[in-house]
This record gives sequence, structure tokens and C-alpha cells, in this order.
Amino acid sequence: MDRLSLHAQERKILGKKVKSLRKDGLLPGHVFGKGVDSEAVAVKAGDFLKTFHQAGETGLIDLKIGAEKVRPVLIRDVQYDPITDSPIHIDFYQVNLSEKVKVAVPVVQVGEQPEAVHLGEAIVLQTVNELEVEALPTDLPENIEVDISKLVAIDDAITVSQLSIDREKITIHADPEEIVVKLAPAVSAETEKLLEEEAAEKAAQAAETVVERAEEEAPPVEGQTPAESAETPAAAEGEPRQGREAGEKPSEESNTSEKQGN
Repeated sequence: MDRLSLHAQERKILGKKVKSLRKDGLLPGHVFGKGVDSEAVAVKAGDFLKTFHQAGETGLIDLKIGAEKVRPVLIRDVQYDPITDSPIHIDFYQVNLSEKVKVAVPVVQVGEQPEAVHLGEAIVLQTVNELEVEALPTDLPENIEVDISKLVAIDDAITVSQLSIDREKITIHADPEEIVVKLAPAVSAETEKLLEEEAAEKAAQAAETVVERAEEEAPPVEGQTPAESAETPAAAEGEPRQGREAGEKPSEESNTSEKQGN
């Protein structure tokens, strides 16, 4: 994927005061990474949305902070307003261009629909929507394509091992025999079961989100030092999440606002 660029500015406004940034069309964010100092930044909302649409979570971005500083980053997490669904906070993960990273890459269907689908006799059942891959940041694919035109008869399937990728540069962390797509009867118990599982998974994810938000808003336990306050009091406006790799965690922001309040 081509290298994209996004301009940012150093951010001095912290805590709940970041609401003023959003009113001016800016989104607060953090840059963090393995062995690097965390940095608070702000980007123009319109510029970010355009870049995010192109890069997703696998596209490498040159985050240009101020006039001189450039940090190669991936968009690790975007937090959204639960009411408006607009982005309110961004976590940028700074990468080492010479070290491989693991990211989840979406799986997309390409190719002509099988004839059985056109006849209404079958459906293409996709059982894997994304796969964890490991590669150098510059070799990360935007998505992984699966050619459904190869499916001809009922129960034909394409597995992870049959996906077309550059395996010298990219490693897929999944069972090679795991089915990605298959041609299934138009109405089947398997189809109904899959739909039920997908609905249950979405419900579980929603419940987990509610729990996480409740934990973020819970008051600190007496005798313990409270974590840095969220940058907005609502659900999804907290500090950046911990990096996916073990031990990678954004540094906490300055506790200036807490000290002023004491």
C-alpha cells in the first residue's frame, strides 16, 4: 500500500478541555509505540476521515507533527461518540519499519458469483471476515482477497492455505485448513446456525463494550491512585487503549489537570 501522510499538531489541551478542540474541527489523539514516548496530538477531522478511509488499520501513514517531526504510524483505534457515531479520539501506533507487526486484515470477496447462486440454489457463505497477519509495516496488505468464482458445486470451499498472498513477506496466523468461504445450499441448518452465531457474537461485543465503559467511568478505589482522567466524561472518550503487543502501552498523559483540581 502506498504511504499516506497526515498533518498533526502538538496538543497541549488535555482532559475534558479537548471538547473545545472538537468545536474547532480538530480531533484529539495519542501517538504511542514500543520503546517510544507517548505524544498528544490533534488532527483536522476532515483530513483524518479522508486518510482513514484510504488507510484503514493496515495502511502505513507518515504522521507529520508540526514543521519537522514525522512518525510512521498505523491507526490502532478510533473511538466514536455513542450518539452521533462521529470519531472523537484516535490512537496512532508508531511502528519500527524494520520490525514486523501483527494486525487484523479484512477478507473480501472478489470474482463472479457462482452460477448456482444466480439460479437461487446456493449462497456463498463467508465464515472468516478477517485474519491476523504478520508482516513488515510496508508489506501489510489492505485486505485479503478470496476468489469466489472458483466455487462451483455445493460444499466447494476455499481454505486459508488456498488464499493468494505473498507468503514470503506475509504470514497468516490461522489454521491453514480453516474454511474462509464455501458454497452452501440456499437454505440450510448450517446457514441458520452461522447467522445465529454472528448475532450472538455482536451481542457479546456490545455487552463487552458496555462493561468497559462502565469500568472506565467507575470511581477509583479508596487508597489507590486514580488513573488519568478521561479526555471526555462520556463512554467512548477515554485514554488510548493498550497496544496489541504484550507490554506495549501508551504512556499516561500529564497529571496536570488532576493536580490543579486537588
